Amino acid sequence: MHVHNPILKASLALAVATLFAVAASSCSPKRGAEPLRLGIMPDADSLPFIVAEAEGLFEKRGVEVELVSFANAQERDAAIQAGRLDGAVSDVLAAAFLAAGGFDTRITSATDGRYGIAAAPGSGLGSAAELAGKRVGLSTNTIIQYSVDAIVGASGLAPDAYTAVAIPKMPVRMEMLLAGQVDAAGLPEPFLTTAVERGATLVGTTEQFHIDAAVVVFSEAVLNARLKDVLRLYEAYADASGRVNAAPESYRAFLVEKARFPEDAAGAYRFVTYRKPTMPPLGQVEAAVSWLRERNLLSKPVDPSALLDDRAVAAW
Repeated sequence: MHVHNPILKASLALAVATLFAVAASSCSPKRGAEPLRLGIMPDADSLPFIVAEAEGLFEKRGVEVELVSFANAQERDAAIQAGRLDGAVSDVLAAAFLAAGGFDTRITSATDGRYGIAAAPGSGLGSAAELAGKRVGLSTNTIIQYSVDAIVGASGLAPDAYTAVAIPKMPVRMEMLLAGQVDAAGLPEPFLTTAVERGATLVGTTEQFHIDAAVVVFSEAVLNARLKDVLRLYEAYADASGRVNAAPESYRAFLVEKARFPEDAAGAYRFVTYRKPTMPPLGQVEAAVSWLRERNLLSKPVDPSALLDDRAVAAW
């Protein structure tokens, strides 16, 4: 068919060009519409992710990641429940609470941090085995209380041998410890190092007793839809972890500037050794879920093995 009308001819040509453009765009690879949103805390567990962002390692792997900082676990978990995060640096207990609440939360790897118990200056306490009958400040029904119980249990005492004193805010807990208002306190890094630098005595750590309850979580929906992006995120994490392990001292200033560690903690902090992306042992997850179950803290039963999803770290 020949078209003689020049206006109609031009319109047809434009329509054909538009169709070709649409077809070409549909065949070309699409970038993710949104970055992966990962919740982090100012702690040792989150450090490799912060390094990965600062040193362009996510971009190098071709994945866009938005790190969302939280001051406490309650705010982080509220953001997960509201659908504002795809994943988070978290812990087994929080993952179990979310699963029991009907959220499709899955543990995708262990993280490497340090939780511990510090004794008040002048208390004379030198080990976790000496905490019987003592007042220990902590946040109840959290990884902190679980870690305190596990450390106390590993040192030979019954979990109820000490008196738990609920002090939810970590800075307040540390100050009360240093003022001698409690005999000891459960603290994460960097508060643990800060307390010791200011006169407290370290009496036990999760690292010392091989307690592995800190993890990364993602929603199952995100894992199903964006597994390649999550894999790339972990590649960047592995790269960053290797860099910190190879030259930890070069990251000391970074702890203050980027990871928001207090200056006195950054100077004395003993870096953890970061593992390549790996799953927490099932036994550790079972122990944490059992601890919650014994305290009737779960609104419905949680299968520890069903919490685990190793698709993102299986390559390691």
